[in-house]
Amino acid sequence: MSAINIDIDLESEIKLLKNELNAVILAHYYQESEIQDLADFVGDSLELARKAKSTNADVIVFAGVHFMAETAKILNPKKLVLLPDLEAGCSLADSCPAPQFKAFRELHPDHFAITYINCTAEVKALSDVICTSSNAEKIINQIPKEKPILFSPDRNLGKYLMKKTGRDMLLWDGSCIVHETFSERKIIDLKVQHPEAKIIAHPECEDALLNRADFIGSTSKLLNFVVSDNAVNYIVATEPGIIHQMEKIAPQKNFIAAPPEKNCNCNECPYMRLNTMEKLYLCMRDKRPEIILPDEIIERALRPIERMLEMS
Repeated sequence: MSAINIDIDLESEIKLLKNELNAVILAHYYQESEIQDLADFVGDSLELARKAKSTNADVIVFAGVHFMAETAKILNPKKLVLLPDLEAGCSLADSCPAPQFKAFRELHPDHFAITYINCTAEVKALSDVICTSSNAEKIINQIPKEKPILFSPDRNLGKYLMKKTGRDMLLWDGSCIVHETFSERKIIDLKVQHPEAKIIAHPECEDALLNRADFIGSTSKLLNFVVSDNAVNYIVATEPGIIHQMEKIAPQKNFIAAPPEKNCNCNECPYMRLNTMEKLYLCMRDKRPEIILPDEIIERALRPIERMLEMS
């Protein structure tokens, strides 16, 4: 990509390019606030998958991470799907390489493979159904009780779902680097300082933190909760990018980002933050980086994704 004019009005130029390309900009809640405000739609993984499937745009610009853009491409194989930075990956997806997952499945051929959407297209293609944190419980409850389940790749989400559903599942040993950084000790300190605050957490967090949470849910469910709940103060244990949306929909309330164990910005997803307004502009101007997948992977991965949408 060539250099950018430092005097350019990025927001105006992106809007112009969006019209020229007949593009839609989809953004995850964990993106920086400027990108969220510019996007046509902001949502969680399930909402974004649904929007990608239904869009009439010719170009999908995905402000998120690689597996999300891949999902959009699988659902729209003929469309141009752009990701501002191809290095915007996912530690959870990285923890489940397709060759190892294939071997895992072959060791347990009688198991039904429910795979969290935070995985590569190749892993999706090896799965029976995909799920998100929004719909995983609903999907698990539709699998016959006598059918054993493999749940991959997030062990924390898997443990939480086992408690919620009462199903004994075989879990892949993967985790999210962001949701594992939250410090239980520091959150207890925050609770002492703000005894009236409710702790709300994403189910990718570890057990010790989830056991202290007043509410556990996907990003979209956390948003809905802070709107409907009668509390005023919340300690938010997920990637702090979502606080921008919380402040927009509940401006009268206060949101405190759960701190990591170390004195760092480790509660921010380093992959999500690779996308910037500058990179968003450049990818639309240059029509790259483009998400390209083999036809065979698209065909095989589409089935479990569509099954997810049907079961949701």
